[in-house]
Amino acid sequence: MEKKKAVYLDNAATTSISTEAYRDMIDAYGKLYGNSSSLYSLGREADFALEEARAKVAKAIGANANEIYFTSGGTESDNWAIKGLARANRSKGNHIITSAVEHPAVLESCKALEKEGFRVTYVPVDEFGVVKYAEIIKAIGPDTILISIMTANNEVGTIEPIRAIAELARANDVIFHTDAVQAVGNVDINVKDMKIDAMSISGHKIYGPKGTGALYVRKGVKIDKYLDGGAQERGLRAGTINVPAFVGFGTAIEKTCANIEENNKYLRSLRRYFLKTVSERIHNISLNGHPTQRLAGNASISFEGVEGEALLMLLDRDHISVSTGSACASGSLEPSHVLLAMGQDENARSTIRFSFGLNNTKEDIDYVVNRLQKDVKKLRSISAIRIYKNKVEL
Repeated sequence: MEKKKAVYLDNAATTSISTEAYRDMIDAYGKLYGNSSSLYSLGREADFALEEARAKVAKAIGANANEIYFTSGGTESDNWAIKGLARANRSKGNHIITSAVEHPAVLESCKALEKEGFRVTYVPVDEFGVVKYAEIIKAIGPDTILISIMTANNEVGTIEPIRAIAELARANDVIFHTDAVQAVGNVDINVKDMKIDAMSISGHKIYGPKGTGALYVRKGVKIDKYLDGGAQERGLRAGTINVPAFVGFGTAIEKTCANIEENNKYLRSLRRYFLKTVSERIHNISLNGHPTQRLAGNASISFEGVEGEALLMLLDRDHISVSTGSACASGSLEPSHVLLAMGQDENARSTIRFSFGLNNTKEDIDYVVNRLQKDVKKLRSISAIRIYKNKVEL
């Protein structure tokens, strides 16, 4: 009888904390208990550690330390960016451009602004999830103040043409923000070279602690404060700062971004092995997202004739952790808005996202594919959906 093992393949939702980040964070919890806003020595020690972490974040993305604001994660960074930039620059106009495949934190923030009188254009994507650049050009008008397009999609892994869009925004005197939560640590990003005005980052996607993130805002760009209160984060986000957590965040981003090329080579090898193995063992499947311009560790696959949530639960029974899409939408019974925007109506409920991490091995993949083959066969045998015989090559 095949022995069950625990295999975690949902690294796009969250990663485990790295040994180095955990070590530095725990060490800081024991030593840096002073309030970083206090003037006595314990406070100054905590503040020094906080600013050291801020410098590491800045260096990782090519920014200046005074352009980095710590947050609780990607959702807060997106909310602050979208709402803070729009409200601070409303005197110039009230038009925002975003895409149909953004993270809910961006889409819901835009919807909230629509209730305040802002006008939002949701640009479509092609069948690979790539934002239609021509539609952005068409949408820009004299009242456009903000463009927000994600760097890489969290569900299907497609990497967007951010550099070109940012240059377009700069040429039209429009602020450009990107949700880079999935991209930082996986894609080389230099905010200065790429003309990015604001960018959202999350710690728990790059082997750092949960509850940590950052918002980069280019010096000179106007943004409203996020929390009223004290003078923390240069008066824009009040509240006592969890210094040890951000120490761990700083360690994680420094290590991950320093090894992007090596990490991607490993993750790409795992994905290729997975795609080869699964396509040989299971027919009638398709890979979602751009075939080449995608995150190294992402494989979003639709299994024809299979209910994605049912397959997820069978895999979970075998201690395999995957997802049907964004973790932030996992409680919703609605099909993926990303896949629907890509024209994947039939596959929207038949998709599983496998996202590989540095802790995964080929042995993990062999186990997962063995279980997948059995579970897909079982679900298809009871499905009322017709299964075609044509094998879809990955």
